Amino acid sequence: MKKIIFTDKAPAPIGPYSQAVLRGDTLYASGQIAINPATGELVLDTIEAETEQVMQNMKAVLQAAGMTFENIVKTTIFIMDMNDFGKINTIYGSYFNEKTAPARETVQVACLPKNVNVEISMIAIL
Repeated sequence: MKKIIFTDKAPAPIGPYSQAVLRGDTLYASGQIAINPATGELVLDTIEAETEQVMQNMKAVLQAAGMTFENIVKTTIFIMDMNDFGKINTIYGSYFNEKTAPARETVQVACLPKNVNVEISMIAIL
């Protein structure tokens, strides 16, 4: 049986999907973009600030499921411009222990929701 995970500390879904779904001991989290859940506004000042907001949103979803970044086994990073990869990677990397970091792929895409520059999704296991 699946359990829907929702927290008001991360942006509410903007379509027919859940922030995350827990099935057994596995959490499947939807992609997070840089919406500040307190204001509903996008954080697009810099790619670093945008990535930081994405990671904070991911943290809120993890916490709602009783998990931390250590539980993540796989992430996918979607970016608009591969030239931003280094800056995104620096912020992203600060949330993980390099020795236990999850598997990951990073893909440059043509467009993301609300014309943001980065979106990150994850899979985590208890």
